[in-house]
Amino acid sequence: MLYGRTTLSKFLIEQLRGDKSAQDLSALLIDVAAAIKGISAMVSKGALGDHLGSAGTQNVQGETQKKLDVLTNELMLRQCEWGGQLAGMVSEEMDEPFTVPSPYPRGAYLLAFDPLDGSSNIDVNVAVGTIFSVLKHADRKPPQTASYLQNGDRQIAAGYAIYGPSTMLVISVGRGTHGFTLDRETGNFVLTHPDLTIPADTGEFAINVSNERFWEPPITRYVGECKAGRSGIRERDFNMRWIASMVAEVHRILMRGGVFMYPRDTRDPSKPGRLRLLYEGNPMAMLIEQAGGCASTGRGRICELPPSQVHQRTPVILGSRNEVERIERYHREYDEGSDRPFVSPLFNERSLYRPEVT
Repeated sequence: MLYGRTTLSKFLIEQLRGDKSAQDLSALLIDVAAAIKGISAMVSKGALGDHLGSAGTQNVQGETQKKLDVLTNELMLRQCEWGGQLAGMVSEEMDEPFTVPSPYPRGAYLLAFDPLDGSSNIDVNVAVGTIFSVLKHADRKPPQTASYLQNGDRQIAAGYAIYGPSTMLVISVGRGTHGFTLDRETGNFVLTHPDLTIPADTGEFAINVSNERFWEPPITRYVGECKAGRSGIRERDFNMRWIASMVAEVHRILMRGGVFMYPRDTRDPSKPGRLRLLYEGNPMAMLIEQAGGCASTGRGRICELPPSQVHQRTPVILGSRNEVERIERYHREYDEGSDRPFVSPLFNERSLYRPEVT
């Protein structure tokens, strides 16, 4: 086990020792960490840096961009394009994938990222973060859009940074989930949370209840049971949390357990979910699963979902295993119709014996 003053560089050497092809992966993750340090410094200045407020533009999803959305996206591109590990990048803030320009060597990896998750919170000084996913690129030719459309199970590495009272970097290279804290005196990310493990049971759930009228019945059923507490069928009390920053929600779950839900709803039939699969759902699913938790759409593993678009959306339900599996069961029962009470055909609407309406 690696404890104490183990830096990110030393950790990656130990984790990937003996794998010659992983040297470029280590270098890429060090570049990503360097970009995260720059973003951390930018975010921490707040109003002092004149970076708050709207950029006056919209991203491909039609969302209003904050100044920091644009600045952090550019910082990540510039920090990671030159090292020779990447062939291209895709981001929430770019309409189309970015191909590493020809003056730089082109590498064997692809990077998908959300440069500033939860940026709607930045003006009120609530924790925000950066999410990233690393995929293999099949050849040294310029990647096409289809190159990025890989299942989450094919991720080589994933991680996020959270910019809170301290800046933390949480990563996985497929050998567990590990947390590092930025030591501002030395500039190093130091291993502080090795081998994170999510408890299978929890008493906390996170969901935006303002969307309740749009939920599918399985989610309404689950949340209703949690809110009923000791007096309901769960016979215990639950606490509800909602920060409106996926990074902050997932970080809390990795630290102490819980379940996070941004489920499918009926607001817009063209959008099966609200979160993006490639650079939000998949990387967080990898981290959660590597820590012993579950990550689901409600009807299957997120990491098994084949993407069809770079900015494809997905429902996300992740966290403590037993709760996520319960929510999946509720979806199965709803889809099968077995969650509805049996009503005798004598009392349906076409029968002679209609139930009395009271």
